[in-house]
Amino acid sequence: MRPRVLLVAGEASGDLRGAELVRELRTLVPDVEIIGVGGERLRAAGMDVTVPAADLSIMGLTEVTSRLSTVLRSYKRLRDEILGRGPDGRKPDLLLPIDFPDFNLRLAAVAKRAGVPVFYYVSPQVWAWRRYRVKTLARRVDRLAVVFPFEEDLYRGRTDVTFVGHPGLETVRAERSREEVRQALGIADDRPLVALLPGSRGAEVRELLPPMRAALGLLSTPVHAAVALADESLRGLVEELAPEVPRVAGQTYDLVAAADLVLVASGSASLETALLGRPMVICYRLSAVSYAVARALVRVPFIGMPNLILDKAAVPELIQADVTPERIAAEARRILDDPDRSGAIEADLRRVQERLGEPGAAARAAKIAADMLVVGRGGVG
Repeated sequence: MRPRVLLVAGEASGDLRGAELVRELRTLVPDVEIIGVGGERLRAAGMDVTVPAADLSIMGLTEVTSRLSTVLRSYKRLRDEILGRGPDGRKPDLLLPIDFPDFNLRLAAVAKRAGVPVFYYVSPQVWAWRRYRVKTLARRVDRLAVVFPFEEDLYRGRTDVTFVGHPGLETVRAERSREEVRQALGIADDRPLVALLPGSRGAEVRELLPPMRAALGLLSTPVHAAVALADESLRGLVEELAPEVPRVAGQTYDLVAAADLVLVASGSASLETALLGRPMVICYRLSAVSYAVARALVRVPFIGMPNLILDKAAVPELIQADVTPERIAAEARRILDDPDRSGAIEADLRRVQERLGEPGAAARAAKIAADMLVVGRGGVG
């Protein structure tokens, strides 16, 4: 029988990272069967998406409550696959969770009890909040691939951990020049371009896009703005919240690389913006209940990955009540109106890139997965 991998990527960033890994894994194990949770990128890479990632992409505790039945139904289906209760009654040879800890750590526990090896790619950021889960994760996984160098030190001695480098080093790049992007958007040479990246979930977009949009009208000089759609499913919502702002789909990196400033949701998009070297303002806002819980659990001084990597406030962060049009506009003016400030941020972002290792993360992770498949099926690793 073909080797089978159950891959679980419940978010847009996991869909991207998973697709990269799947393509590399297929070069090493051409007959591998990959099923599980993902989006359009994983589907295009050849995975049989048995549970759409959109069914699980929920932000915060209050949002989980309203969609709990969908989440539980998806969890049961995946648990049954791990236990060999799926349509063909066969267990996977490997569980490959990607980030998405609340869901994936539960599946990892099921897999450990069922004797299914677990290879966790892109370690969840339990070091940022609920640090006690470092031990939980270490107990439930057989191999762990991390993408930030400080994570390897955190897990060393607890589980088999490998720093594979950050996958964005080879995948986050613009395909078109700044001039081509500005020409396509009809932007005059003397007008700044502001890219709006309000997030990959509907709840994020509802919280962040309105104040980002309103901030544009408070800037001291006119700017041209465009919204990057993290997923085509968000088009209707973005059109509702910012009907006059142009929308860009499938060209986020081009838009960011051409921008003079990026207003970005906290998360993987802020790191991608850093890899493209563009000054940014990071925004983070949850429902009141979700934020109260998060505030009690978070144990890091910053929310933005660029600042965490550098251990300094290299780029401005606005959190919760500070995510207002006035505060966003004030931080944006400090960057757009001060070349020295903008240049200092760009210099710091180059240091972020230097600390993330060498290109080839997906290939290194795929090699680990391939070795585990060989060993697990009785071959020589």
